[in-house]
Amino acid sequence: MAPAVERKRIQAKGVVQGVGFRPFIYRLATSLGLHGHVQNVSDGVLIEVGGPTESVASFLLRLPQELPPLARIDALEIQNLSAAVQAAVDDGGFTIHESLPDTGKFALVPADISTCDECVSDFTDPANRRSGYPFTNCTNCGPRYTIIEDTPYDRAKTTMSVFPMCPECQAEYEDPMNRRFHAEPNACARCGPSLEIEDSTGEELTGTSALERARALLKDGSIVAIKGLGGFHLACDAANDAAVRRLRDRKRRSDKAFALMVRDVAMAEQVVLVEESDRRALLNPRRPIVLMPRRSDSPVSPAVAPGNNYLGVMLPYTPLHHLLFGSAPVGEPDFIALVMTSGNLSEEPIVSRNPEARPRLHSLADVFLMHNRDIQTRVDDSVVRTFEGRERVIRRSRGYAPQPIDLDRNMAEILACGAQLKSTFCLTKDCHAILSQHIGDLENLETLEFYRETLEHMKRFFRVSPRAVAHDLHPEYMSTKFALEIEGVEKIGIQHHHAHIASCMAENHLHDKVIGVAFDGTGYGTDGRIWGGEFLVCDYSGFERRAHLRYVPLAGGDAAVRAPWRIGLAYLKDAFGADSPNLDLPLLRRPPEHLRMVNGALEQRINVIDTSSAGRLFDAVSSIAGLRQEITYEGQAAIELEMKAAAGVTGAYPYEIESGSPVTIDTRPLIRAIARDAMEGIGIERIAAMFHNTISQMILDVALRVRNTDHLNQVCLSGGTFQNMYLLDRTVRALSKADFEVFTHSTIPANDGGISLGQAVIANEIFSKR
Repeated sequence: MAPAVERKRIQAKGVVQGVGFRPFIYRLATSLGLHGHVQNVSDGVLIEVGGPTESVASFLLRLPQELPPLARIDALEIQNLSAAVQAAVDDGGFTIHESLPDTGKFALVPADISTCDECVSDFTDPANRRSGYPFTNCTNCGPRYTIIEDTPYDRAKTTMSVFPMCPECQAEYEDPMNRRFHAEPNACARCGPSLEIEDSTGEELTGTSALERARALLKDGSIVAIKGLGGFHLACDAANDAAVRRLRDRKRRSDKAFALMVRDVAMAEQVVLVEESDRRALLNPRRPIVLMPRRSDSPVSPAVAPGNNYLGVMLPYTPLHHLLFGSAPVGEPDFIALVMTSGNLSEEPIVSRNPEARPRLHSLADVFLMHNRDIQTRVDDSVVRTFEGRERVIRRSRGYAPQPIDLDRNMAEILACGAQLKSTFCLTKDCHAILSQHIGDLENLETLEFYRETLEHMKRFFRVSPRAVAHDLHPEYMSTKFALEIEGVEKIGIQHHHAHIASCMAENHLHDKVIGVAFDGTGYGTDGRIWGGEFLVCDYSGFERRAHLRYVPLAGGDAAVRAPWRIGLAYLKDAFGADSPNLDLPLLRRPPEHLRMVNGALEQRINVIDTSSAGRLFDAVSSIAGLRQEITYEGQAAIELEMKAAAGVTGAYPYEIESGSPVTIDTRPLIRAIARDAMEGIGIERIAAMFHNTISQMILDVALRVRNTDHLNQVCLSGGTFQNMYLLDRTVRALSKADFEVFTHSTIPANDGGISLGQAVIANEIFSKR
């Protein structure tokens, strides 16, 4: 009696293209003696399989359990085949069919993945035909998002299409049992991309290989512009103080930290203190920059991160990066660490194309190490810190984007345009929210063009035609202006801090009302003033403001943000009134005409705006305590205040909670106490610690009040202020001890890089009810 047979059609959705999924299906099916085929389609992978019932059952059981390392299944749709199509499944063995595009459907575009260990073995093995080849990859690693021009993900729709494969590479590409089967960027030195090196005048440097020449120049202290995966880096020897300072001077980046690259975890441990959670983050196939405490005996230049106790360190994520440290993966590397900072002028997008690199980077770099594989989509490095054993994404970009967020429910097709700083946008389709990579601050035309360019790519990749556009309420944000210029779709304005809390809710799959604590620098309020120290009761459909930090007038707009002494002066004047000029504090020792100008503006309310911003409160305390009077990058005063905070300090400063609707948190007692401590010579370390303790206690006090009135127990913490791990740790512990259920960000930035997700889910709620 013949065994019973079954025939199934399976639709796999998720990250199933460009990750070795089809060869995995081929090997699994053939090992079980099954017939049928597998092929990429626009919205995933289609499998038709037939054979003995027991073998088909085994196939369905093993499929989700034995996935390739980079694959992820979000949905498996399984149906029995009708008699009309059964014969096709039984015709021959199991085969891999050509991709089948379908307009309107989409597959999840895979993110770029760091070089796998097997490929490292290939290009560091002198006997391997890819020895020393800086573009080695396979189905388990290599470029994806940065080279894709359209989906389905096939070589013809990538920037590798101009490199015909040699017979050996073609044979690998066509062999289902080879790990390079349908590895779209597959190549070798005979047929693939190549390196070249030239000086800042465009003259090609010859005599040795481009890679060897670059290593020698880095050793000699040169600054090298290196074309990588998603754009150019500016690199120099991190232990060469003169080279680091020269790069800092050329890049006009006075104090902002540079990122570092080290060969391996062992070298990272010579530079920073590596906890087990940090080790896991470093070794994550996404290879983010991981912020870790600097070792006191760290051999890298102090100029890498002035005023910061943390260094951002990443491991190599392309063969080129590995080979910069030397041709062997063991032994002493050529460098302890290399500075690897974005190849751009301050505030401009990262440079990604050879023709634009020469004119835009010639004043920054001594030489250019370039290659001839085009970058379709520019992508910066991602940045994370670890907290409670988990990664906390600060900048979500290479390796993470465009991986969608599963929202557990179907969404309308919406474009959310994000904020002004740390800008991202978000598209929604089906149950997915698709965040762009980090775009940057929308302060110049180049960045806005990068924003537009990336949006067009993403709309095409994911087949999204937005029916509504969400935007921030701030009328001067470039993202708001961009949204309002789009024709033919509904516009939905979303309050900034409501979006912050909604992004935290969406990431944590919350749907009911929560207590939202949104602390950041700037957000346009519904009363026309600048918010930033907000306690909300909200869900996706709306919010109520339950409490906020006391409004303080600031003079000078953006000039005040760049000069904490102006902010400190405003807070002193608010706290002490007419007595503020009699205080003996560093910020009051400035030229008298500066003080008169700001005091006059405050008294006459000339170019003055009121703010409840937590970020500005941090700036004020930094100034009053004598730590930072001017800043050279956004958030510097608050970052340095966190760095100074001493461990083991339990005290806190006074504040008052004034009744009203909403409640106002009076910070004047806090400011008066800090000013007195500063004048009495109390160390900045103790002042900083007590200030952080005060903010944590303040959050707990208000949360308890809201729990009593609104009977809510879930608290969401969002906004850039909660990137401060000293504050976050104390706040989470205090709330948890009081039996609150606390939700924070992990995969989505707490800063404005996560705003677009919140805008999208709020807009969907509003749009779906109209």
